[in-house]
Amino acid sequence: MLLIDYAKIHVKAGDGGNGCVSFRREKYVPKGGPDGGDGGKGGDVIIRANKNLSTLLDYKYKTFYKAQNGGHGRGKNQHGKDGEDIILLVPCGTVVKDAQTGEILADLVNDGDEVIVAHGGKGGRGNARFATPTNRAPRFAEKGEKGEEREIELELKLIADVGLVGFPNVGKSTLISKISAAKPKIADYPFTTLQPNLGIVRYDEFKSFVVADMPGLIEGAHLGKGLGIQFLKHIERTKLLVIMIECTSHNPKKDYETLLNEMRLFSQILLEKPRIIAITKIDLADEKLRKKLDKVKFEDNIPIVKISAITGEGLKELINLMWSELQKIKHKEFNTIQND
Repeated sequence: MLLIDYAKIHVKAGDGGNGCVSFRREKYVPKGGPDGGDGGKGGDVIIRANKNLSTLLDYKYKTFYKAQNGGHGRGKNQHGKDGEDIILLVPCGTVVKDAQTGEILADLVNDGDEVIVAHGGKGGRGNARFATPTNRAPRFAEKGEKGEEREIELELKLIADVGLVGFPNVGKSTLISKISAAKPKIADYPFTTLQPNLGIVRYDEFKSFVVADMPGLIEGAHLGKGLGIQFLKHIERTKLLVIMIECTSHNPKKDYETLLNEMRLFSQILLEKPRIIAITKIDLADEKLRKKLDKVKFEDNIPIVKISAITGEGLKELINLMWSELQKIKHKEFNTIQND
């Protein structure tokens, strides 16, 4: 399925109904007085996160959404009916922005999170509301207020536990196809993956986590080169990064530093995330190359694992490492909440 992770839509809340000018006229009731009812409130435009959605595709085909207007007031003090709200469903992880100002209106992370992006207009008051001892028969009523209207940007950032990060063709798609049920496109040329793929890795019974295979990163990605920012914005959501370095690289350490630098230039937050280094395609390495790789100094206290998605070497160790690191993160988050 095509991942649509950006959309711009125009929303219009419902207008409030007009108040009514009416007078009570009944036999045997002299001086019945004003009885014009109030107009109903216009409907709101609400954006709500839904766990069953994974794309913003619907908003590419329809870009204008309007809530229902409030009903007009009527005689006999009958108030107009409130307009129905319109609820727009989006995937969890959608950031809602005002297209004009760039202001972030909401970050809808969890299922059921919602935000009102356009408020319905208030209904106008009927003439019954304006009766006073000195003006017992007001012949005027209020018009309903106009509903809010604005342009909204929707930006989806994938929510995954683990993000696979590396240069194009480093083996991310092959890895995710081996450790999960995901079936991404795999080929031996750069940028095979044009959109993030999600896979669920089963660690044990009732224990699983989500891995995202991100499009290949290249130098200058923070400036939008290659798939650039399209890629980087997605890994902001992940809890753990697996930095993948090809074993046959001429300078594995430089590759690693380039990847970290691109992430740093995009957002310092990315460097604060825990990470694992995975040396990929180790089935292509002879004994001499393996020993050479053992001597490469990447970073202290960063776990390193050599893997081959083809032969399966190191995959179990990598999955165990991912699970172990995620439990540490979960424990740390729990302690932080307790302390707060």
